[in-house]
Amino acid sequence: MDSSMPSTPHASAYPIGKPGQVWGEEEKSLWLNKQVIQRSYAEQVLALILDPASISANTADPMETTATQSNAHPEITSALELVHYNTLAYNTLHQGASDYPVYLFKSRHWDETKPNVLITGGVHGYETSGVQGAIRFLRTKAQHYCQHANLIIVPCLSPWGYETINRWNPHAIDPNRSFVHDTAPHDTAMTQAKAQASKVQLSDVQEAHALMAALGELAVNFSLHIDLHETTDSDNAEFRPALAARDGTSYDNWDIPDGFYLVGDTLKPQAEFQKAVINAVNAITHIAPAGEHARLIGVPIAQFGVINYPTKALGLCAGMTDATYCTTTEVYPDSPLVDDENCILAQVAAITGALDYVIKNR
Repeated sequence: MDSSMPSTPHASAYPIGKPGQVWGEEEKSLWLNKQVIQRSYAEQVLALILDPASISANTADPMETTATQSNAHPEITSALELVHYNTLAYNTLHQGASDYPVYLFKSRHWDETKPNVLITGGVHGYETSGVQGAIRFLRTKAQHYCQHANLIIVPCLSPWGYETINRWNPHAIDPNRSFVHDTAPHDTAMTQAKAQASKVQLSDVQEAHALMAALGELAVNFSLHIDLHETTDSDNAEFRPALAARDGTSYDNWDIPDGFYLVGDTLKPQAEFQKAVINAVNAITHIAPAGEHARLIGVPIAQFGVINYPTKALGLCAGMTDATYCTTTEVYPDSPLVDDENCILAQVAAITGALDYVIKNR
């Protein structure tokens, strides 16, 4: 998540590019060449959502599984249908990368009397609990909630980001500023001239536009969209300096909130809904207290543990639908008070808390 509220600006000291100059293709290529595969999407994600028996006998790599070979993992309820909605073609773009199949799960028997719910994880691939929280919900809670709602669950939108522990995609673009229907990602506060110069092809933001296309074909009107994220210490250490270097601007160090918080929508804050989600998560982990001037990441709090963003205007994943209720979770995995399991459980609690509220208040 990003703050639009500046504090003390810092000139970018990032090792790529020159201060005050927007990156060109040379700088983006230098950045891409510095990225290293650090973990396996196949082993840590696909192995948890695909049936091992459906993976091709000719390869031990689930990445090579085709849509026709894929069935859902047996621990995922049969009430959900596995859909291979795209393959992100990065094999020739970055050494060690693959062509990544991406999947969603949807209710097999759609019931027009039930609310339609979208759950997304891994828009930022480095935010681990968002991915693993979506998977944990799939394997432990989805069967129950399929009785009460039509579900679409997307565990990991950004496999390359997951493997390289990265916020951006290989084109140095933030997918979570790219959920728009034009070709200009909204992941920067550049001037209009710079924004015009930065226009990219839809194929450069495959993570966002592959899902948007898939959902467009389904033509679903959602009651709820919950998007699973983290705020991490690496936001200050790496990603904000990189953003400033890329865009030729200064950057502001955040006071990283110690605890869980939510980001609602400025135009439809749904305060009681956000409160219900916070209460559900508070039973699992601690909620971030407001910092100086009653703010979180520089944004005034709307209520305990909640800030609001203009999600559509910023091209955020949470704003890509017209859902009545939408929220973005923010887990803080670097807190000394939590571990990986607690972070995953917090994401699951947020999902179930959101679902319980929407089901009860139809």
